[in-house]
Amino acid sequence: MLIKFFIKPRKGVLDPQGRAVAESLHNLGFSDVKDVKVGKYIEVYIEDKDKEEAIKEAHEMAKKVLVNEIIEDYEIEIVE
Repeated sequence: MLIKFFIKPRKGVLDPQGRAVAESLHNLGFSDVKDVKVGKYIEVYIEDKDKEEAIKEAHEMAKKVLVNEIIEDYEIEIVE
């Protein structure tokens, strides 16, 4: 079973990497780019289990290790 974590800066949090990417895109002629957020993508493989149990475990992983909830938001996806 695979748990996918999509982590990005919260709205309103300074994102220097995102700003740098946006500036680079503008310099390359992509003038319609309004904003860029640079985040993290993490895959965690676990033993097969009930999907609801996997979701609960994924949220625990996020809160304890993977996500700084003060400055980051996250979404999870379970792939069976």
